[in-house]
Amino acid sequence: MEGGKRITFVKISKPDEKDLNKNLQWFGNSLGLFGERDKDRSCFRIFIELVKASKSEDDLSSDEIAERLELSRGTVVHHVHKLIDSGIVIREKNKYSMRVDNLSSLIEELHKDISKTCKELRDAAQEIDNCLGL
Repeated sequence: MEGGKRITFVKISKPDEKDLNKNLQWFGNSLGLFGERDKDRSCFRIFIELVKASKSEDDLSSDEIAERLELSRGTVVHHVHKLIDSGIVIREKNKYSMRVDNLSSLIEELHKDISKTCKELRDAAQEIDNCLGL
């Protein structure tokens, strides 16, 4: 994970039903991706579009996403940057794609990021404790 990423987990009960849309919404909400301010579910729709594009290994520009979803380019860029900051989406040559090609791998990558960050924090805490004589 590169510096400055913000990974959020929210403990939310998983839907009981086998509704794909509800499960995708729960998945994204559990990663803190879709906030209260996203009234028209733009971020959710962009996330789904990028997940679908990963199936066909397509990278999408903000203009392509905006056109497909009938959103403004500004709205797309705003939400895509949030997804990038979360470590979920990457940008290469003005095109966006999921960091990995499936959601299971995404969780594995996020787990590695969190483990690395926790190790760095633990090491720093030990140094601080030593300096303080704790």
